[in-house]
Amino acid sequence: MGTSTERNDLAGYACTSAASRGRKHTEEHRDNRPVFERDRDRIIHCAAFRRLEYKTQVFVNHEGDYYRTRLTHSLEVAQIGRAIARNLSLNEELTEALALSHDLGHTPFGHTGEDVLNRLMDGFGGFEHNMQSFRVVDELEERYPGFNGLNLTWEVREGIIKHSTPYDLSSEIMAEFLPGTVPTIEGQIINYADEIAYNNHDIDDGLKSGYITLEMLEQVDLWREVCSGVRHKYQSIDDKRLVCQTISALIGLLISDICTTTSTNIKALGIASIDDLRRVNRAVVHFNEDITSRSLELKRFLFQNLYRHYKVDKMRVKAEIFITRLFETYLRYPNLLPPKYQSRVERFGLQRVVCDYIAGMTDRFALDEYKRLFEPYERV
Repeated sequence: MGTSTERNDLAGYACTSAASRGRKHTEEHRDNRPVFERDRDRIIHCAAFRRLEYKTQVFVNHEGDYYRTRLTHSLEVAQIGRAIARNLSLNEELTEALALSHDLGHTPFGHTGEDVLNRLMDGFGGFEHNMQSFRVVDELEERYPGFNGLNLTWEVREGIIKHSTPYDLSSEIMAEFLPGTVPTIEGQIINYADEIAYNNHDIDDGLKSGYITLEMLEQVDLWREVCSGVRHKYQSIDDKRLVCQTISALIGLLISDICTTTSTNIKALGIASIDDLRRVNRAVVHFNEDITSRSLELKRFLFQNLYRHYKVDKMRVKAEIFITRLFETYLRYPNLLPPKYQSRVERFGLQRVVCDYIAGMTDRFALDEYKRLFEPYERV
């Protein structure tokens, strides 16, 4: 039997396995892995994590093998999150578990899918992908005898539900997780690791697609400054390598700023423990004011020139039609749902079960299901 021990050089404000509030269900374990390491491993092995391979970031799965998916995005968030956690002497395994789980509840077709399901679930509890990620790990995964879900620790579950979510969200679920209170510093890191990852990989994907160009990016102060530094260092560099090196340097700059600013905040607020953090009840992880402003400019650029590019919008319209029609058809003919989902209707209600089914689909499966249901010569 292998054993593993948690790092003994964690900061006093780090979240340790020994201080965990534990799990909902008592289990006997086969080894002595620290609890957050076990949570990370459970997330990696669950079905919802594997399905992220065929879920969209910006470009739908069939548009090319190069573009990021929710899976590659989650891996990039984990890499960035661990780098920040290591620098601040925080718990890397907890940070990684939160990074790898933060998008488990995302729909097919990116944020379009989320918006459409939220509209369709109006009056039935709505839809929000963080809440759905929590639902996946707490209820929908079926891997262990005696309980549904992954039986993750309280700290990972708190971090999932508080990821980019108002802490005072009114919810029976939120009531379990100190409503109105900031999450662990590891949990706060994920919001920024997520932002750093998607801003930079969306630049890369946008350039690869041709929807944005290097000339257009010269309008963005943050890109222009970092790119200029790379050009100065490598004067004969070609454009492909220039993009790679600029993105790498930009990620490094943002990680460095997060670490410096967060460390300064922790010291200024006198935070030496998690209890101190909860008492102070202020988010300590963020960029400095200059980087915040320039990062916002970059996000606005991507929104205007990539996320609202007319070709991306065409796929968005298609996705809205696909999801709406699938949802309405399953509501009208619930016998078309797989038996596993039909068995949940009495407990959760038909609308929520249909929502769960569609939210769990990959882009590819949703498109195939649409063809099976609505194209007369498609095999069912």
